[in-house]
Amino acid sequence: MSTRERILRVAADLVARSADGDVSTRAVCEAAQVGAPALYRQFGDKQGLLSAVVDHGFDKYLATKRQREATANPVDDLRDGWDSHVDFALRNPNLYRLMNSPAMRTPPAAALESHQILTRDLERAAARGKLRLAPELAAEMIMSANVGVSLMLVARPGTFADRDLSRRVRDAVHAAVFTPDVTEASPEADGDERDEAQLPATAARLSALLAQSPPSALTEAEAALMTEWLDRLSR
Repeated sequence: MSTRERILRVAADLVARSADGDVSTRAVCEAAQVGAPALYRQFGDKQGLLSAVVDHGFDKYLATKRQREATANPVDDLRDGWDSHVDFALRNPNLYRLMNSPAMRTPPAAALESHQILTRDLERAAARGKLRLAPELAAEMIMSANVGVSLMLVARPGTFADRDLSRRVRDAVHAAVFTPDVTEASPEADGDERDEAQLPATAARLSALLAQSPPSALTEAEAALMTEWLDRLSR
């Protein structure tokens, strides 16, 4: 095992067992049986070490997402993705709080990859006409709600004791983001209102299809302009 790997494993274990999720570089060095210069040479400083610990721990969770085969229903995949995210937070509370701490100077690479995976699944949903708005905006809404619920469950378990809360928030957010059929319309709405409600979903779908397979009839500039217009409409 390399020095870097040994330090990471020791630091991750100390973070998991810490009362508040924090560790000192001295404690890490002592447990890993390395000198401080070796730690700083590998990670730069304490924040660099903690960021690496987050990536190291979260990478195991992302490995399951990377290997997951997409099903025919992207909405089901996204629902499962929400639940697995919350489950990871509950099983790794200190690591999860650390990952989302405002003290982290830059977002861990693992968090950025997680957002990219979410966006790709939403683009699949958009291509099937299942999104009411642009995939990027939907990803921001879902991720912020998913992280918020997870943080409350791990940081304030006494207040947020209802484990069904996650499902309720998930379903509420998904109801705002997904539509089972873009041609459906509320029976109470008139024609203009139905058309207005369908417009963002239709634009999101066309934008996703355009990104997947740009039509040869359009020049690169025309395709870029159409994408810009569709993205505006989908938002």
